[in-house]
Amino acid sequence: MVQSLQYSIGAIRDEARHLVESGSLNRHQPIHALCRFYPDREWCQIEQELEMNQFLLRDRICDLVSQEDWSCD
Repeated sequence: MVQSLQYSIGAIRDEARHLVESGSLNRHQPIHALCRFYPDREWCQIEQELEMNQFLLRDRICDLVSQEDWSCD
C-alpha cells in the first residue's frame, strides 16, 4: 500500500526557506521552481495546498517564505 503524504503550507514554507538558505533556490524564482525538489506524485498535493492558500505558481518564492501571520493585531 502506498501512503500519501500530506503537506501543510507551513511545511512547504519551511522547505522553501531551507532551499533558499542553502543556495539551492533563489528568492526571486517562481514558486514553480520548487517542483524539482519533490517527486511528481507529491507535487500535485503541494500545488493544491499552495492554491488553497492563495499562492500562484508564478508568484515568487520570497512571497511564500516571507509571509507573516499577525495573530495579536
